[in-house]
Amino acid sequence: GAFQKKGHSARILSTEEAERLAKDRVLVSEFKQLKLEKEAQKNWDLFYKRNSTNFFKDRHWTTREFQELKACREFADQKLTILEAGCGVGNCLFPLLEEDLNIFAYACDFSPRAVEYVKKNALYSTERCKVFQCDLTKDDLLENIPADSVDVATLIFVLSAIHPDKMHLVLKNIYKVLKPGKCVLFRDYGLYDHAMLRFKSGSKLGENFYVRQDGTRSYFFTEEFLSQLFKAEGYEQVVNEYVQRETVNRKEDLRVPRVFLQSKFQKP
Repeated sequence: GAFQKKGHSARILSTEEAERLAKDRVLVSEFKQLKLEKEAQKNWDLFYKRNSTNFFKDRHWTTREFQELKACREFADQKLTILEAGCGVGNCLFPLLEEDLNIFAYACDFSPRAVEYVKKNALYSTERCKVFQCDLTKDDLLENIPADSVDVATLIFVLSAIHPDKMHLVLKNIYKVLKPGKCVLFRDYGLYDHAMLRFKSGSKLGENFYVRQDGTRSYFFTEEFLSQLFKAEGYEQVVNEYVQRETVNRKEDLRVPRVFLQSKFQKP
């Protein structure tokens, strides 16, 4: 069982959680931080080498959560062009292509290995998608996608893996290929999500920013931070709210608080 609520208030920590977070002040050394930034692509590539296509479940919730994919059509069978920025091994991409035959998808990922997995998938077809390797912080999307041609872009659990100082570059890049009046659909980790509270001391890179044991990194968003990030690049906010869920494991009698930020920002 699980419950879910949406809203603008951040999750309230228990006293014990608040004390634990307050104590965790020591940051990873600057030398190690620079090394992690330099080796970010290698670390994600190794992640996909270890887990191949088995780590993430296929995300059949995407169309349910983001009714906008249907709402951005002006008529029923209208062809839509989407961009999945940070597609991983296609856990969002392929369910979407299966469910909606009137979609052409551009999809890109930082990891060359993830892109290869997508191309090897039995559902992959060059008539329905174009997949390419791309570092969204520095490779120009215009090399693969025409300007102002995308009806909807998705950023789903992608921005959190990027250094906060470089996040704006991703939004600037996507802005160029998005049609005016169209949106970026965003979902990612929110402040005080269970994953944030599980980091051991020695994992902290900065405020709300942590490194996992495998060298991949994760940022936990506040509503205000995300809003400022998008608005600074010229987007208008449509929806931006926390989704709080409590997942219950009855067998072990564990209640796990999950917090995500689910948002929609429009190019004017």
